[in-house]
Amino acid sequence: MSELVFHTNPMSRGRIARWMLEEVGAPYDTKVLQYGPEMKSPEYLAINPMGKVPAIVHKGRVVTEAAAICAYLAFAFPDAGLAPEPDEQADFFRWMFFAAGPGEAAITNHAFGFQLPDTPEARGRAGYGSLDMVADALAAMLADGRAHVTGTRFTAADVYVGAQIQFGLQFGTLPERPGFADYAQRLASRPAALRAREIDDALMPKQG
Repeated sequence: MSELVFHTNPMSRGRIARWMLEEVGAPYDTKVLQYGPEMKSPEYLAINPMGKVPAIVHKGRVVTEAAAICAYLAFAFPDAGLAPEPDEQADFFRWMFFAAGPGEAAITNHAFGFQLPDTPEARGRAGYGSLDMVADALAAMLADGRAHVTGTRFTAADVYVGAQIQFGLQFGTLPERPGFADYAQRLASRPAALRAREIDDALMPKQG
């Protein structure tokens, strides 16, 4: 067994972690868990008490949450060149945590039909303010021809932030903004992204 084990389901945020694993290029084993009893089994709850995927186990240590997995792998495998350089760290951590915090919350709440009261007080108390504010912030990050989260170089932050934008455009959960489509397409054409998508698509349940 590989020293890196990936627990996932092809219909989950595990697709983000898979993409990152393919970008890293290190060997890993995949364990596909089905929703329901298997994901809530005592064996898997010992790995992730939330009973959710993705999770990785690397050298006996567990990492959960897609953003954390992306960041961890970038630093665990520095030869892949996906960790930020010193002058890239501010943007790397800012936008990684923005997408995982305010971004994820805004998109999820909107998808379930939860709307904040339309008041300055409510927007101030909620970390994300509003879904439109989140979209505007991400669009501003990409303004002025910025190719990637940290500037000109692709990093692990692009895997997570880019996946959030890609999924948002695909499923209509994130308002479109200038630059989103070009950024999403640029990332989707990366060889590692194509490999990851092919692997996960092959694991999808057969229709009919």
